[in-house]
Amino acid sequence: MSAGRPDGDPLDGVLLIDKPPGMTSHDVVAAVRHSLDGVRTGHAGTLDPFATGLLLVLVGRATKSQRQLMELPKRYETLAQLGALSSTGDTEGEITRTGRIPPDPPHLPTGEVRQRPPAYSAVKIEGERAYRRARRGELLEMPERTVTVRRFRQLWREETSVPGELPRAGFEIECGSGTYVRSLIADLGDAYCLELRRTAIGPFDVRDAAGPPARDEPWSAPGLIGLDRALELVDSSRGAGRA
Repeated sequence: MSAGRPDGDPLDGVLLIDKPPGMTSHDVVAAVRHSLDGVRTGHAGTLDPFATGLLLVLVGRATKSQRQLMELPKRYETLAQLGALSSTGDTEGEITRTGRIPPDPPHLPTGEVRQRPPAYSAVKIEGERAYRRARRGELLEMPERTVTVRRFRQLWREETSVPGELPRAGFEIECGSGTYVRSLIADLGDAYCLELRRTAIGPFDVRDAAGPPARDEPWSAPGLIGLDRALELVDSSRGAGRA
């Protein structure tokens, strides 16, 4: 039996989910599907397990609009450790302290940027997520790609006067689909992500998101945005961007 509204109509629309660390995007989609009695579900843009923040979960007919929603620009905030390297670009990798600190202000590229996704990422290589193959010890040659970075700014940088302590900095990035923020941070020099959070996708904001459903607890798709309304918001945001 498929989930539906009290009036008997099926559930169709977009759920704004605030993904916690440790869960894969597939985990979130599976939890929603289970809580809604097997209704068709998908998502519009993978988040790596390390990352948190906004995930658009598509329900019912909204899954047919996946490509359109995946193409929306994204906004991220990240906390970066400076003066050190990580084999994965985040806290889960092998950390090497170098003490070499990127300049302040750093060079923050925008426009079309060539980058190579990290091996520990959700990009698929021969049909399998790269991070799964990397965790098995496989050496992967990640293909370069061209991505679009609309905004890249340093929000703050802390200065440390304690011997042996390394500074950190906060960054905000607005970018097109397919951009890897961990690669942008690593390319600053000796730096990696301590935290990475997606705060917006197109007109949708994480502040309006709910947490994923807990297993075997009642859940009724809180904040579901009907498909027609969701597409109206997308069209309006694109029009505002052209103004």
